[in-house]
Amino acid sequence: MPTERDIIAFLAQYDEQVSRLAMQARIVLFKILPGIKEEIDLSAKILGYGYGRKYTETICTLIPSKKGLKLGLYRAIDLPDPEKILAGTGKVHKYVIIDSVETIQSTALENMLKVAYETCMQRMGKE
Repeated sequence: MPTERDIIAFLAQYDEQVSRLAMQARIVLFKILPGIKEEIDLSAKILGYGYGRKYTETICTLIPSKKGLKLGLYRAIDLPDPEKILAGTGKVHKYVIIDSVETIQSTALENMLKVAYETCMQRMGKE
């Protein structure tokens, strides 16, 4: 697992607003997703969150870029989205645009992450 210093160094290559939102999003992810593991994928330029090294054990990713921050969700197409917060044209994976602290702390995002967690536990046989 990367250190806090590793995360800060990784995010330092992005705009201050993107870095700040990513740090806030991390706090929420660690709060909502018990025992989540964090990884840095330098080649993909993402932070990954899951319960193992397999792709199927992934819950979500933080995707920083020059344009902003996205929270990608594994198999988001299978998650309920009553608030219509998902974006993207992918047939399986979608993302939430993280443009404010309010988005990070929204009930809609929290509920989606909780369902994503439950779905991941089912995939892993830990219902």
